[in-house]
Amino acid sequence: MTGFILARIVRALVVLAFTVTLVFIILRLSGDPAQQMLSDNAGPEALAAFNAKWGLDRSLPEQYLLFVSNALRGDFGISFADGREVFDVVGERIPKTLALTVPAFVLSIVIGIPAGILAAVRRDSTIDKGVMAGAVLGYSVPNFLLGLVFVFMFAVWLRVLPSSGSSTWKHAILPVATFALFNAAAIARFMRSTLIDVLGQPYIAAARGDGIPNWEIILRHALPNAAIPMVTTLGFVAGGLMGGAALIEPVFSWPGLGSGFVSATSTGDLPVVQAMIILFTAFMVIINLTVDVLYAVANPKIRKH
Repeated sequence: MTGFILARIVRALVVLAFTVTLVFIILRLSGDPAQQMLSDNAGPEALAAFNAKWGLDRSLPEQYLLFVSNALRGDFGISFADGREVFDVVGERIPKTLALTVPAFVLSIVIGIPAGILAAVRRDSTIDKGVMAGAVLGYSVPNFLLGLVFVFMFAVWLRVLPSSGSSTWKHAILPVATFALFNAAAIARFMRSTLIDVLGQPYIAAARGDGIPNWEIILRHALPNAAIPMVTTLGFVAGGLMGGAALIEPVFSWPGLGSGFVSATSTGDLPVVQAMIILFTAFMVIINLTVDVLYAVANPKIRKH
């Protein structure tokens, strides 16, 4: 088990290092930050002064080595936009994003797993068709479009919830619901298909032949075996929360990492963009590593691969 975990940690570090390098190269090739940050009327002297101030006049290898050495110490530079430490700019937005993603993740599990179980147990019934129709609809509609629909319904039409901001708990209801329903749809679909597959196994038929009640078969035999592949799905859902924040938070003017990333990208705030992409990647890598370990604990056969 120790060897398995160490191998996964090494793989995770390699992925993170590759991502850091790729992000650095792509952002340097995507355009001149000086031209994005300064006005269109800025002359060559102003552009040269900006590049010299932020070290962008150095060669790419020099910039890369300096960036990596500083990043390893937790120093991601200074924001071009407001002159503050990037660590502070990003750090102040993390609690706001967690305030949405954590409740949304829990709510998506609370909704998605029971819905998937109910659909599988009542396969081909009206309940099954209704649950799956809702799941397909919820998963097919882009989450930012779903957010706009919620804004129109509850903020513009009914006027019972605020449409933007983050000053009260009511402001979190619509973005959390948008996050949760989109992910719950994916969880419900996978839970249903996984449980149906498990219920079709020979040992389930043998249990039914022994006269074991159906509820006991589901709780004691089917669900524990269906839970193993569900770990992977939940990992994907959790890993996608940060990326989803970049789509949903701007819809509700929620001042989290997603809104900050969109703003930094539009203004060419290179240090902030770099730090946020690395943070998103590190989050995904940690989630995948956690899923691998949990999968290995639940299924010892995985440890041999």
